[in-house]
Amino acid sequence: MRLDKYLKVSRLIKRRTVANEACDAGRVSINGKVAKASQEVKVGDIISIGFGQKTVKVEVLEVAEVVRKDDAKEMFRLLPEEPKA
Repeated sequence: MRLDKYLKVSRLIKRRTVANEACDAGRVSINGKVAKASQEVKVGDIISIGFGQKTVKVEVLEVAEVVRKDDAKEMFRLLPEEPKA
């Protein structure tokens, strides 16, 4: 699944266009590498998203095309933030 679509389906980002813009701005990375919106997401990938001063880091647990709102949070696991040096 494309990264921008995964971010929308998992509800980490509300709209796919916003997810696309975040990728274009270089605020999203997969496994430590800056990712384009078209990059494929697989189970086990670590996604980091920069929201201003805060960075959200998640591990992909599931990739599904359609998910109910209640089940969306089961698609990923939040990882603890690393302290900035």
